[in-house]
Amino acid sequence: MAGPTTARRGEKKSLSGPPSAAPPGGPRLRWVRLPFRAPGRRSLIIITVVAVLLGAFGAWALYASNWLRLERVKATGTKVLTPHEVTAAARAPVNAPLVSVDTDALARRLRARLPRIKTVDVERSWPHTIGLKVIERVPELVMRAGGKFTEVDSEGVRFATVGTAPKGVPLLEMAVSDSPSLHRFGIDRLRRAAVEVTQDLPAAVRKDVRKVRVRSYDAITLELTGGRSVAWGSREEGAEKAKVLTALLKAAHAGRHFDVSVPSAPAVSGS
Repeated sequence: MAGPTTARRGEKKSLSGPPSAAPPGGPRLRWVRLPFRAPGRRSLIIITVVAVLLGAFGAWALYASNWLRLERVKATGTKVLTPHEVTAAARAPVNAPLVSVDTDALARRLRARLPRIKTVDVERSWPHTIGLKVIERVPELVMRAGGKFTEVDSEGVRFATVGTAPKGVPLLEMAVSDSPSLHRFGIDRLRRAAVEVTQDLPAAVRKDVRKVRVRSYDAITLELTGGRSVAWGSREEGAEKAKVLTALLKAAHAGRHFDVSVPSAPAVSGS
């Protein structure tokens, strides 16, 4: 009797013992590798046919369908020019596939036909539009051209001829036909130097400039309102000359002739 009882007690003790400890860190995730199967010959044929059909459909949609054709040309950013002038000069191929429009050719054509345009950004706007974002040249000076005026921009570029001079834009007079500077620097560089002189001036002084006269690279003069004149000299040290001139104009109210060609030794004369 003692043997079986002892065995049963041992069994109960073993069943009621402490549970085995769980592995540290909790349950672990295991990557399951799925078997990779290369597509069979039939699947490759189907994939190839589908790819060819999709490519053919895409080419048809881009080039042959009416879904993506050029229908509208829009111009923005114009100030003196009108949007109609810009779109007419662009001569975009309306009804052509939008993807085939040569945007670089449109930009070149616009700059050639409308020199007032400084830059133009030609963009496709799907599904039917070409956008022309224009930045126009702004006149800094004007030159007499017969009974009209030629506008000159900040780079010294002559870009348009108008019947009436723009209000507040100084007149540029080039008297350099006998100047050695003409052969050394060229007319374009001398014209650009005149523009740079006006750009060096603060707005409060620039608004009083009526004429810029260039006799040589070293002999640029300004005519201001009230019969005042400024001997500027060369384009060099422009910022310093502008600062000295501004101070002289404030201090010498009765002065009529100002010389800032040597900014360290300016002079005022006249009354």
